[in-house]
Amino acid sequence: MSDRAGKTLSERVGALRPNPVVNTGLSLAPFVVAFALAMVVDTVVGPLVGATWTEILLDVGIAILLAGSLNVVNGYAGQFSLGHAGFMLLGGYAAAWLTFYGSMKFFGTWEPVGGFLGSGQLLFLGGCMLGGLVAAVFGVVVGLPSLRLRGDYLAIVTLGFGEIARVLGQITARQPKNVEQVAERSWWDLADNLGGAEGFSQIPNYTRLFFVYLFVFILLILAYRLKYSSKGRALLAVRENEIAAEAMGIDTTRAKVSAFVMSAFFAGIGGALYAHRVGVLKPTELGFQKSIDLVIIVVIGGMGSITGVVLGAAILVILPELFREFSEYRMIAYALALVAVMLLRPQGIMGVKELWETSWWRKGVARLRGGKRGGA
Repeated sequence: MSDRAGKTLSERVGALRPNPVVNTGLSLAPFVVAFALAMVVDTVVGPLVGATWTEILLDVGIAILLAGSLNVVNGYAGQFSLGHAGFMLLGGYAAAWLTFYGSMKFFGTWEPVGGFLGSGQLLFLGGCMLGGLVAAVFGVVVGLPSLRLRGDYLAIVTLGFGEIARVLGQITARQPKNVEQVAERSWWDLADNLGGAEGFSQIPNYTRLFFVYLFVFILLILAYRLKYSSKGRALLAVRENEIAAEAMGIDTTRAKVSAFVMSAFFAGIGGALYAHRVGVLKPTELGFQKSIDLVIIVVIGGMGSITGVVLGAAILVILPELFREFSEYRMIAYALALVAVMLLRPQGIMGVKELWETSWWRKGVARLRGGKRGGA
């Protein structure tokens, strides 16, 4: 068959088929922008704000990465996980193991080597990926048997996992710190030498603004695409009513495990960035309290809101720093601020909405467009 223009049906379908090269470029464009923005934060914003605020920005970025990954499970899928610090701990140990022992074997020192994206930083990026993958594997191990549970039962299981990860870190063998001792032992022999209760120390300090915000922007892009995709809608359906979602044909177990794996992967990367920032990874610092801190950020920002998590992480990291001069009362002020938010905005700062979905944002955009048209 052909139409009046002489084109067959297959030719018309072919003309409507999207160009794969153009589609690939459009898909990768946000990640290129993320790389550029991370460079701007590192090379422009960091020197502009000074050393003190650079350290605060590092903490804010790591908090956004960890809370944003937890938001995929607690916010999108509606599950209540209390073991997020466990994935952070596993990722941090895996990355520290690779960078410390790799630096000793390859470079003969645990100190950072090379310049920007040099051999040392490439090893660090490999450690971040290893940390994310190790955490994701444990996400599957924990997720498959436990995500058939709901509510408080799931919270108890994930809490138990976080405590198991902490205890396993405490019972590991001592960490050899001599180049000769490390060189004569295999990677497998060193897998259990993670410092024990003393912690894994002398971790190379590779964490900088570029790496932190590169992973932050990548997570935000993926979280945005997930939220507005069919899989994201399936997760939101599971959150609202799991029985109804199953009745509509959604594989709820698969959806929840996928969310758990994505969440664990970025938590592992967050743990790697944290370990290479503080230099010493102690299991006691990444226990139940750390998981609670991340849950507070998600709840304060808004369960399921990307911009809410960003605002919540920024507020809860910066607020104690602003009250540092009042060291005796700053934690009281911090707690009162949390109580005030929960009383005034029990759904969180943003609720389930995003910044661009609010009425005042739309009105502002409409006014801006109207002003431009009027000026034209």
